Amino acid sequence: MQQFLLPDAGEGLTEAEIVEWHVAPGDTVTVNQVLVEIETAKSLVELPSPWAGVVTQLLATPGDTVLVGTPIVEIDTDPTGSAPAPTPEAAPAAAADDEAGAEPASAGGGAVLVGYGTAGAATSRRARVAVAPAGGSTAVITGSTVTFGDGSVGAVPPAGVGAGSSTDRSGAGRSGSVPSSGTVPSSGTVVENGPGHALAKPPVRKLARDLGLELDSVAATGPGGIVTREDVLEYAARAQAKELATYAEDDRPWLASGTVSADGRQTRVPVRSVRKRTAEAMVTSAFTAPHVTVFHTVDVTETMKLVERLRADREFADVRVTPLLITAKALLLAVHRHPEVNATWDDDSQEIVYKHYVNLGIAAATPRGLVVPNVKDAHRLSLLGLARGIAELTAHARSGKASPAEMADGTITITNVGVFGIDTGTPILNPGEAAILAFGAIRQQPWVHKGKVKPRYVTQLALSFDHRLVDGELGSRVLADVAAVLQDPARGLVWG
Repeated sequence: MQQFLLPDAGEGLTEAEIVEWHVAPGDTVTVNQVLVEIETAKSLVELPSPWAGVVTQLLATPGDTVLVGTPIVEIDTDPTGSAPAPTPEAAPAAAADDEAGAEPASAGGGAVLVGYGTAGAATSRRARVAVAPAGGSTAVITGSTVTFGDGSVGAVPPAGVGAGSSTDRSGAGRSGSVPSSGTVPSSGTVVENGPGHALAKPPVRKLARDLGLELDSVAATGPGGIVTREDVLEYAARAQAKELATYAEDDRPWLASGTVSADGRQTRVPVRSVRKRTAEAMVTSAFTAPHVTVFHTVDVTETMKLVERLRADREFADVRVTPLLITAKALLLAVHRHPEVNATWDDDSQEIVYKHYVNLGIAAATPRGLVVPNVKDAHRLSLLGLARGIAELTAHARSGKASPAEMADGTITITNVGVFGIDTGTPILNPGEAAILAFGAIRQQPWVHKGKVKPRYVTQLALSFDHRLVDGELGSRVLADVAAVLQDPARGLVWG
């Protein structure tokens, strides 16, 4: 038997969320067959099986957040071999399972559960009995159920157990006797009845645990105030998330994983994976790096003309050409002219680290949240290569398949708020970077051009930067250079 431990999917991650199992107990798996899909950092990762065998147990359920190194599945790598004999240490576990409602093997029959063995002609387990409450309250026996005067419910003692027996799970508390009335029928399972807790049989309690419900919140309709299986299932159905709002083209409504309150006025959605990590990163960035933002409104009519020419060019026929592509190239040229903006602050060593490469981050909105993969070594790419890199990266990110490595070691980022019709904003830095450029919507509006008011294409740019690394002068010069290339793309030939 082998236990598969959750591995580090990359970049020293410490935990991951189980998204979907591709196998079930009893399935035969081969080496490198996908076992499970996990969500870690800001990506979905498929984990393959390192062994061939039969899946015996799934140790985590979808939605669970599991630490790296924790067992998540057991695989029997020798399913045809003989099972080992039960050990003495297995006895307590067997007893616990029996107490939870597992049926013992019939006399002379084979084992019904692993480790239980074959039942003998007799057992040394003392049968649990139902007892009356203190104070001599009466108890009414109906079939195999006994209802005490205080409303609690239990199972009648098995035949041969004398009246006056008294016990509960802890061996203290409830005492008294069940009235003798001839032969007492065989016992069922004793109902647990802790102080202030709902009454329910162990199988019903297990069902509530499996569904993640608090049993005390379930209204009981069974005899004597006992919670039935139907009560639990009805409560679970009412608590299912309602899709109160969705967005166009979303494949996962933002409320789909939530739980609706009993009155239907609230839905609580667990903070997981992308949203959780985005929140942590933004809080860290906002309250660690002193942000400064500068703005520039620029005439990009010549850029729009260039975009139209590139779309008609045969070499760019297989890629999507947008104004974002020209903006990305303009930012790379500005970084080339002002390399000191391409830096990070190392707080541990109290050093400024200047990077001689540009991993250009492109913020991408996905149904799972905001992700920022980056084009590696973007400074080395031609305009066509940059177009292909951006297209592949954003498509991969929106499909949820971007790996942690694709989002690591970014040096500077662009966020395209204009795609949502927004003019500009004050973006928060990606942690570890010194600057981020917001590219606003391009609108046709009146503009003074060569001394005359004409309709021109205009946009707004905003550059946020870490004032520990970038002074106001440097930040302004970087933004001015980006604007200059967008206003006259031919300038890029000179600066390139």
